[in-house]
Amino acid sequence: MAFNWQTFRTRSLTAAVFVVLMLAGLLWNQWSFLILFSIIHFGCWWEYVKLVEKIRNTTFHIYFKLGLMLAGYGLMLWFCNSVYEINDYTIRKNFFLPLSVSGFVLMGFGIFLQHKVQLKALGAALLGMLYISLSWGLMMDHQREYFISKVDVGFQSIPGWHLIIVPCAIIFSIWINDTMAYIVGSLIGRTPLSKISPKKTVEGTLGGIILAVIVAAFIARLSHFNVVAIVIIALISSVAGTLGDLLESKLKRMAGVKDSGHIMPGHGGFLDRFDSLLLAIPAVWMYVNFFLDKS
Repeated sequence: MAFNWQTFRTRSLTAAVFVVLMLAGLLWNQWSFLILFSIIHFGCWWEYVKLVEKIRNTTFHIYFKLGLMLAGYGLMLWFCNSVYEINDYTIRKNFFLPLSVSGFVLMGFGIFLQHKVQLKALGAALLGMLYISLSWGLMMDHQREYFISKVDVGFQSIPGWHLIIVPCAIIFSIWINDTMAYIVGSLIGRTPLSKISPKKTVEGTLGGIILAVIVAAFIARLSHFNVVAIVIIALISSVAGTLGDLLESKLKRMAGVKDSGHIMPGHGGFLDRFDSLLLAIPAVWMYVNFFLDKS
C-alpha cells in the first residue's frame, strides 16, 4: 500500500481537531467526561441501527430506534459511580431506572406500530446493548482510582487526575497503535491481514502494536506509573482495538457501505472512529478488575 500524503494530511488535520475535543472532554472534569461519552454513545447507536437496517433490509420504527438508544443510555448510566454525585443526588440512582423503563416502553410501541417485524433484525439491533452501551458503561466504570502510580508526581494536585489514568491509557494506546500501524503499513506493508479489511497489513498491525507498547512504557516510566500495568493495558488495547476495527469493517461490508457516517473527513462516522474502543474497553476492564489492585 503506497503512502498517500494527501490522505495523511487530511486525516492528520481532522484528527488534530478531534484530539483537542477529546482531551477537553477527558481532562476537564467528570461532567465533561460524561457529556463526551454520552454524545459518542448516541452517535454510535444511530449509526449501528442504520447498519443493521441495511444488513437486514428493513426499517425500524423511529420509536423503536429512540427506545433502543434510551434504554442503552440507561445501562450506560448504571455504571456511573460516586464521582457523579451532588449532595447525595446520584446519576445512577436517579436516572438509570426511569431512562431504562422509558426506553423499553418506546421500543414496545415501536414494535407494535411497525408493519412487519423481523425477529433476526430485532435481535441484531438489541445486540447493540452489549456492543455499544455496555462498552461505554464500562468506560464510565473505568473512571476510578487504581493503584497504578508508584510515587507522588506533580500533576496529582489536579483534581481527579487519578480517575482518568485507565481511560486515557486505553485511548492513547489506540491512537498510537492506529497511527503507527497506518505509517508502518504504508511504508513496508506487504502481507494482507484479513479479507475483511484489505488495506490492513500484518506488518502494519504488528508495527502498530509494538510501537504502542514501547511508547506506553516510555510514558509510564517518565510519569512514575506502574510500567507493567500500563504496558499490559497498551497491549490489550492495541490487540482488542484491532479486532474491534475488523468487526466494524465486517459490519460495513455486510451493509454495503464504505463508512458508517461522515462526521470527520478522512475518518468517517462515530463507529469508524470509536470501533477500536468498543472492544478494547471491556477487554481492559477484565484485566483491571481481575488482575490489577484498585482502591
